[in-house]
Amino acid sequence: MKDLLINEEVRDKEIRLIGPDGEQLGIVALAQAQNLAAEKNLDLVKIAPQATPPVCKIMDYGKYKFEQAKREKEAKKNQRVIDIKEVRLSLNIDTNDFNTKVNRAIKFLEGGDKVKAALRFRGREMAHPELGTQIMQRFTEAVAEHGSVEKMPKLEGRSMVMFISPKPAAKAANNTKGGNKNA
Repeated sequence: MKDLLINEEVRDKEIRLIGPDGEQLGIVALAQAQNLAAEKNLDLVKIAPQATPPVCKIMDYGKYKFEQAKREKEAKKNQRVIDIKEVRLSLNIDTNDFNTKVNRAIKFLEGGDKVKAALRFRGREMAHPELGTQIMQRFTEAVAEHGSVEKMPKLEGRSMVMFISPKPAAKAANNTKGGNKNA
């Protein structure tokens, strides 16, 4: 948050003045504007220095800074960081292991995180990348109602990687779980 020039820090000869209630008071001399602010026990704050003439407003600067900090804190509280969670698969994965990985991925997606599904080829498995594609397709179908494929399966060296992002409906359901704190 950049600090604004207030009271004696304002050095312009003429300024466009806005009153404490937001009304336009016109272009006035700096001394007259400082006197008006002093009469009302408020501060003269330069809010638009790049304008010609610069725009100043009569306001309570301490209260303004407090409300600005409060708004920033509220915005920071409402933002959600999306993590990328990884689920590792193998070419000869068993049914129950596959289902466990699917359930873990669904849990991540419901939490609002992206999922990176990685399948590692070992040894002679590299000769059959189409089998890896089939497993990735099966995985995609299993998590289809909770997430959508963001980046299709791609072979990178000895690994096949795919990214799945949560569907908006899953995000909305996650936000309503906490209930309304204001009620």
